[in-house]
Amino acid sequence: MDAHEVNRARAKLALFVADVFASVPRKDQRAKGDCYLRGLMVDGRRKSIQAMAERLPDGNEQNLQQFVNQSTWDPVPVRRRIAERMVPLLGPDAWAVDDVSFPKDGKMSVAVAPQYCGTLGKQANCQVAVSVHAVSDTASCPLQWRLFVPQEWADDPVRRRKTGVPEEIGHREKWRLALDVLDELACWGLVPPVVVADAGCGQNADFRDGLERRSIGYVVAIRSDVTAHPHDAVPTAPPWSGNGRKPQPRYRDKPSPVAALAANQRRQAFTEVTWREGSRGPMRSHFLSLRVRPAGIKSRRLAQDAATDENCWDGVVPEVTLLVEWPVSAQAPTGYWLSNLPDTLSLAELVRLAKIRWRIEHDYRELKHGLGLDHFEGRSWTGWHHHVTLVTAAHAFLTEQRLAPKADTPDSPATRSSTPSRTC
Repeated sequence: MDAHEVNRARAKLALFVADVFASVPRKDQRAKGDCYLRGLMVDGRRKSIQAMAERLPDGNEQNLQQFVNQSTWDPVPVRRRIAERMVPLLGPDAWAVDDVSFPKDGKMSVAVAPQYCGTLGKQANCQVAVSVHAVSDTASCPLQWRLFVPQEWADDPVRRRKTGVPEEIGHREKWRLALDVLDELACWGLVPPVVVADAGCGQNADFRDGLERRSIGYVVAIRSDVTAHPHDAVPTAPPWSGNGRKPQPRYRDKPSPVAALAANQRRQAFTEVTWREGSRGPMRSHFLSLRVRPAGIKSRRLAQDAATDENCWDGVVPEVTLLVEWPVSAQAPTGYWLSNLPDTLSLAELVRLAKIRWRIEHDYRELKHGLGLDHFEGRSWTGWHHHVTLVTAAHAFLTEQRLAPKADTPDSPATRSSTPSRTC
């Protein structure tokens, strides 16, 4: 937005700030939040605090620095209120689990370490955050964030103290952080219709089991080398000799990579599906769904743990749906997903959910390049969480303006009264 567009929207922004930042106790802090959001939304190549302050007539670099890096306002109630506003507005078809990386120089920015950087597509010095987004075909919104703390930071009291990492925060795998976020959102009264994720989480049997235990449906990407048994595979146990432990039933045939299971199907078995209208016309490809049973020690142990009586476990691993994509132009299948949704779900709807992550990838361009998600130059734990919360708020405000009717009504997001607080 240029400066004139931002000025024209200031009345609506003031109402938005009054609602979303109602938990921030001081009036001057809320005013700085309004100023920071305008700085993020005004056109400019760089969204550092110094650059934003220079663009705004009421911008004060020292005040904004203090508001973001030193002020003690809690970002969690702000993100909660954003989520409470945006979920009903979007009517999401799914929640997307994602991780995003922020390339960084040096080693003193909070949680920075040499690790895989998705932004650069290689190992690099960066921060990584796990996020959960509400997603529809028309819009998305981040609901909550977790900054990933590498093991080296868990064991480094000096850097933790200098950057203000809370004592209770340690190293935790990204898939666990994602489940933590889903649990926190559930405490806010927000439950996903379906969870979608890329292969980073999707191929993790513990993550899929965590969703199952929370009664959450999923459609998650996996790699082609993940192994599975056909749905009609039957576990058997060899005869017991009477000595030693009685052998448990298990699948005796070697499992196959999902790529091999897909390759066993002829191309004629794949059905053409159109899942959305793209900028260059309909998005379509060919897909096939198969019922399979995930293989591997982890899948077997998780199924056994879920049994009501482990001693009577029959060795059966639950079925899931394997979705496979084979584009006309490809010599072999190119995409694979697992889903625990009912097998009565249509192929077209399953494909649409598998592909819906395109929306957050589209909106990340606005979050990063338009709103400066990765432009924060501070080093502290507090500053990072304040900044991503403010970027989330700016993105939510812009999304509301795009989706809201031209005339404000009593039920529009800008005029709706705050949702009563709940505890969990």
